[in-house]
Amino acid sequence: MFDGSFRTGFENVVSPIGGALHRVGVSPDFVTAVGVVMAGACAYAISQGRFFIAAVFLLLTGLPDALDGAVAKAAGTAGSRGAYLDSVSDRLSDGLLFAGAGWYYVDSDSPRMAMLPFGLYIAASLVSYQRAKAESLGFEAKGGLMERAERFIVLGLGLVFASVFDSGVLDLVLWLMFALTVLTVVTRFVKVWRQATAVRPAVPPRARRVAAARNGRQARGSRSTSATARDRRRSRSRH
Repeated sequence: MFDGSFRTGFENVVSPIGGALHRVGVSPDFVTAVGVVMAGACAYAISQGRFFIAAVFLLLTGLPDALDGAVAKAAGTAGSRGAYLDSVSDRLSDGLLFAGAGWYYVDSDSPRMAMLPFGLYIAASLVSYQRAKAESLGFEAKGGLMERAERFIVLGLGLVFASVFDSGVLDLVLWLMFALTVLTVVTRFVKVWRQATAVRPAVPPRARRVAAARNGRQARGSRSTSATARDRRRSRSRH
């Protein structure tokens, strides 16, 4: 949902910060690693019910995730290796956060609620996988109401409100995230499905050769049948 003009404006903001970090010798890989460590700290804080501290660590998780690309561009090292590391670290960070939430519910009065973060992680992973797979096939699968940036924002607000009011707020926020993430999964699936349906499947070379040979035999058989019919007509006319 934040793709497009918002992302362009955001990149304009973080680019100078990335340039400054590069000038003081900070590498993009180090920034990415800091984000994963902060995600682990956030997960532990959530598991202990320290929601405000968790919200602070979640903010510290999102900042490196936003800045590592800017540092890589400033250093001139942006490429496939960095993109791969960033993608893997994102999945790891998400897993840590949801594991922390699951740990919190296991030790609560409603241990079955631990299945909610687990289901949310599955849905979030499908959102990311659908985009990656669609782009590898030449389709476009961006968009949706609950992408990774939206999950960070909603979870952060939920942690803050849960620290101020009641832990039940976190339950409602996670249910909301789950519903919107599943809706995003369905939306992306339908979007890619329609694109794929509109594309005519390519016929493999072997199948084309077999079809051509079959058509050739049918054409020769048709000509042979026509020639036999003409001979019969000529024979009857002579008699």
